[in-house]
Amino acid sequence: MELIDGKKISKQIKLEIAEEVNKIKQQGGVIPNLAAIIVGHDGASETYVASKIKACEQVGFKSTEVRYEDTVSEEELLNKIEEFNNNDDIDGLIVQLPLPKHISETKVIETIAPKKDVDGFHPINVGRMVASLPTYVSATPAGIMELLKRYNIETSGKNCVVIGRSNIVGTPMSILMSRKSYPGNSTVTLCHSRTKNIKEISREADIIIIALGKAEFLTADMVKPGAVVIDVGITRVKSDKTKSGWKLLGDVKFDEVAPKCSFITPVPGGVGPMTIVSLMKNTLLAANNEIYK
Repeated sequence: MELIDGKKISKQIKLEIAEEVNKIKQQGGVIPNLAAIIVGHDGASETYVASKIKACEQVGFKSTEVRYEDTVSEEELLNKIEEFNNNDDIDGLIVQLPLPKHISETKVIETIAPKKDVDGFHPINVGRMVASLPTYVSATPAGIMELLKRYNIETSGKNCVVIGRSNIVGTPMSILMSRKSYPGNSTVTLCHSRTKNIKEISREADIIIIALGKAEFLTADMVKPGAVVIDVGITRVKSDKTKSGWKLLGDVKFDEVAPKCSFITPVPGGVGPMTIVSLMKNTLLAANNEIYK
């Protein structure tokens, strides 16, 4: 069993991006600038935005941060997005989700200019992904593809089971894994809350990618020997064994599943670190006009 080390790979990629930013500087080019808009004071959102800003510093990007109270009107938020769309100094733009109930997430996503949508959520970018055109792939699926590539995990002709059908992870993963490319060329089954015989289906899988948000859902009897398991889930549970009083669990019952696997991602330290680094890669693509020429 080999542990897929997302921390190590994300560090490598940050160094690669920093190197490219240095070249841009030396050639007198424009330094990539990522703008982040955060609404309200959701704890997880605050943490994510802080780590995105920190990652920008680490790779040498500029970052622009705008904060609103959760009482901000939808109109004001959309106007700010339009302002950033028209600002040539901003290469990538993200609006941290979730948003307060009175603001339509769909409207917000659709207002961000596709060429600046480094989260890859705009319907045009999702459509380009489905059509196998160059695009910004959303950060978590892009991170998973990068891990499979860097660990040289064989995907062609393999049975891949994706558990969870969210627009952010499960659905795009199922499309990416079936595309004519590497990683890809897999036979994909997408399982979700209405799937019958999920245990039987997952037991046939060479590769399992699980993004359900249900702690320790995947157990040893659902995994065949030698399978590759990618765990996207992260749930905070109370624990009397840690200083903080909390511990993080994935969607996989790690201790019993890991011995059966050829490769497995830990939680934390697997997919998580790759998500932010994928966002940095997309911002670099945006700055270099590599997607929308």
